[in-house]
Amino acid sequence: MPVDAAAPPPTEPEPSARPSRRRGRPGAERLEAIRDRLIASRLTPNQISLAGFTLNCVAAVLVLQHEFFLGGVVFIIGSICDTLDGGYSRMSGKGTPFGAFLDSTLDRIVEGIVLTAVAVTFTQRGDELAVAAVVVAVMSSLVVSYTRARAEALGVECKVGIADRLVRVVILSAGLVFADLGALEPAVYVLAALSTITVVQRILHVRRQLMPEASM
Repeated sequence: MPVDAAAPPPTEPEPSARPSRRRGRPGAERLEAIRDRLIASRLTPNQISLAGFTLNCVAAVLVLQHEFFLGGVVFIIGSICDTLDGGYSRMSGKGTPFGAFLDSTLDRIVEGIVLTAVAVTFTQRGDELAVAAVVVAVMSSLVVSYTRARAEALGVECKVGIADRLVRVVILSAGLVFADLGALEPAVYVLAALSTITVVQRILHVRRQLMPEASM
């Protein structure tokens, strides 16, 4: 009596024959395509930094002309460029030590330029208290950045504080965009206060890191 041959075990379908459970998202694919084109292009992080700097200079001119809303919009766009250049530098691999230095330097100049334009408008109004607040805001903003740079030179990470650059940009942007509603002067007072508090927070943080046994 013939013996039936054993049936072969079922085989796994080829990967190409399996139904695809994951489908690429068109939005993500487009973003990746744009990213790849940017990386392959001649665009450099320094060009993005300079574009942001130029836009912020335009914003300062608009503020001087009392075009606060337009100045605020241009300031926001320029600040976005200032934010993107560092990420693009890391993503594209086109970053250089000089580029990092240029980026940090232009960021400090930009804050001073726009706030100086704001101070001029307050001077024209005869608002001495608001002018003084702008001076405090500029000095504190510069010291906030300096404390981080100096602390990191000593081997201490120093990103603490309630008013980093992003927060300061948001406050100033809101003040400019809604200046016609009277928001610019309060924004300057808030900016000066929070920046000063941040300086104190960073000093205390570095002191705790370098002198852990010290007590206040």
